[in-house]
Amino acid sequence: MAVGAAVAAVVVLPPLLTPGGESTAGQLRALRVLVPNAPGGGYDITARTAAKAMEDADLLRNAEVFNLPGAGGTVGLGRTVAEKGNGKLVMSMGLGVVGSVYTNKSPSSLLDTTPIAKLIEEPDIVVVGKDSPYRDLDELVSAWKADPGGVPVGGGSSPGGPDHLAPMLMAKAVGLEPRTVNYIPFDGGGELLASVLGGKVAFGVSGIGEYRDQIQAGTLRVLAVTSADRIPGVEAPTLTEAGVDVKFSNWRGIVAPPDIPDVDRERLVDLFTTLHSTKQWKEALERNGWTDAFAPGDQFGSFLEDENTRVATVLKDLGLA
Repeated sequence: MAVGAAVAAVVVLPPLLTPGGESTAGQLRALRVLVPNAPGGGYDITARTAAKAMEDADLLRNAEVFNLPGAGGTVGLGRTVAEKGNGKLVMSMGLGVVGSVYTNKSPSSLLDTTPIAKLIEEPDIVVVGKDSPYRDLDELVSAWKADPGGVPVGGGSSPGGPDHLAPMLMAKAVGLEPRTVNYIPFDGGGELLASVLGGKVAFGVSGIGEYRDQIQAGTLRVLAVTSADRIPGVEAPTLTEAGVDVKFSNWRGIVAPPDIPDVDRERLVDLFTTLHSTKQWKEALERNGWTDAFAPGDQFGSFLEDENTRVATVLKDLGLA
């Protein structure tokens, strides 16, 4: 009921139309980018990085990024769906929103939006503060198995999101019942960081791009990465190398409201296709440790349909949906 009320509350807000959003050449010159979680999270970093790259590459005159967090991204999703026909607004999103639709019983689905582009894939990391007693994954797993509820794990996404699914899959792989895991959700990796550093959670799971500065500064220690291969510049094994048979990657992309005019949809797909080829974006991929996973328009739409089915299946298999 709380989620429904939150979604209903944002629906009555005035539309986010941007006057003068097109040039005489028919190209976008201004765009609003909705981020459905708090500042500092993965969607936020991706959106702001893309917006800056667009401006630096002279693809847009102004890209305004704003945050509308709540209910694992489904408040922002509800707002986006309510902006039916608005071709000057997009939402930064990813795997977390797919899962949150199920776990929050959202009245809106990503299948209600207009798919614009899948942008990146990114592995999660298993991370602890520099003062943590856990020096490696073996020590952490031993303590976790001995007392699942007493070793809380924090994640930068709501139940059903990537930072939740990764430790649930880890738990299952080491012989723990996922329902026994003490998972504490945060609205993005930025909010999770303080709890990891302060020892309020035993370990955290989040995207590598959100914590690179803290890892390089030595305030965080990475125990493992969820990708199939090691991450260059990060001194940590993969989960598989550490004896936990899990391979997992997050992804992020861009959607627009439903029923936007075909011309607006084409402009948006073209905008992100052009961004993908710029040196500014390629530098951002390398800087953040992101994997290029570009898929425009209908390709992304097909991917979203498959992901909806896959996530629902995984949540049911884990007894979480």
